[in-house]
Amino acid sequence: MSAPLYNKDILRLAATIPHHQRLPDAQASVEKRSPTCGSRVTADVRMEGGKLTALGLDVKACALGQASASLMAAQAIGMTADELADARDKLAAYLSGQSDDLDFWPGLTILAPARGYPARHASIRLGFEAIAEAARIADA
Repeated sequence: MSAPLYNKDILRLAATIPHHQRLPDAQASVEKRSPTCGSRVTADVRMEGGKLTALGLDVKACALGQASASLMAAQAIGMTADELADARDKLAAYLSGQSDDLDFWPGLTILAPARGYPARHASIRLGFEAIAEAARIADA
């Protein structure tokens, strides 16, 4: 692996998470936690017309988990619950080696060096998992 696991771009993303504030009037809230490292992401969402219209996050995770949540949050507004679930599933497939595709979500190539560190995968998936599940619940 030639790229460092933690670099200035990952740290910059980790420090600039969009929607990094809980929603007081969420239709659904989901907390996901990594049993491996204790990282935690809570996602609050509002859906309207089948699309995500508001998002609030509380992220307590390592820099990789924060960076991943930042990437998810930057693009999630306006997406359907199915689109968010598809992104979650594609990220899991990439991290597990079942796919080499990272083109499904803008900016994910920055996390490519973490693929070789399975202990970090749960934290990286948290933001995608929490937002997708909260959107599904709110859309039901």
